[in-house]
Amino acid sequence: MTAQTASASGVALRIQNVGMRFGGLWALSDVTFDVERGSVLGLIGPNGSGKTTLMNVISGVYRPTTGAVRFASRRIADVPTHEVCQLGIARTFQIVKPFASLTVRENVAVGAMYGRYGAKRSTRASFERAQELLEIVGLARVADRAASDLTIPDRKRLEVAKALALDPDVLLLDEVMAGLNATEVDEALELLRDVNRRGVTLIVVEHLMKAIVSISTTIVVLAEGKKIAQGAPADVLASPQVIEAYLGSRWVKRQEQLKIIEAERADAARVQPPDAHA
Repeated sequence: MTAQTASASGVALRIQNVGMRFGGLWALSDVTFDVERGSVLGLIGPNGSGKTTLMNVISGVYRPTTGAVRFASRRIADVPTHEVCQLGIARTFQIVKPFASLTVRENVAVGAMYGRYGAKRSTRASFERAQELLEIVGLARVADRAASDLTIPDRKRLEVAKALALDPDVLLLDEVMAGLNATEVDEALELLRDVNRRGVTLIVVEHLMKAIVSISTTIVVLAEGKKIAQGAPADVLASPQVIEAYLGSRWVKRQEQLKIIEAERADAARVQPPDAHA
């Protein structure tokens, strides 16, 4: 299938045989999958599996050693980060770093000014767009406060607002729920669902399985830099290979031994002679 055909058929982003080598270490090896337009793709895997490396490849931070990334019918693996952003891909980061000396509104306005449609916006229009986005993410109440004064949950919301100010078609979210409590996670999930309903395709890296399962339409699993599973959340998380990648072969072997012991006990109970005193 050509890139043009992929775009026409509803593929927002195509990862093709991507490999990323640092010295003698392959952080990614032959990773291939499509991201459907309008979907929420959960990208999961143990620590060190290559998730953030892949996000860096997609967003132009790293140039892949092998393979290609295609977006909007063009190869973007060799495109600089700022040009990837101009094409319509934005991202958040694990460690949020707002412009501490600027207000919350000014932080978002910077993205509106210099993002995808920034050249077409006046300063006033950029601030109006920033205010719209602050309403969407629930930060309008603190728009005039210094970004450095925000709580961790609100900094996460600001990170999303800044990314949305770039007017992306695809938004990469790298652990936006890390460090949040259960209530804050639920609020973050509802925010992401709202963003997705507005037509933005999401790729979400997250360690919270409950969150990933509840929001993702498709899950891709990486382990040691390789894709080991892809599909609907329930199917992927039931895969023995995925379970082993997360919990280790010793845990899987122990569970198999426990199942055998339980089966033997059940068989013994069925053949036990009747009680002589019955």
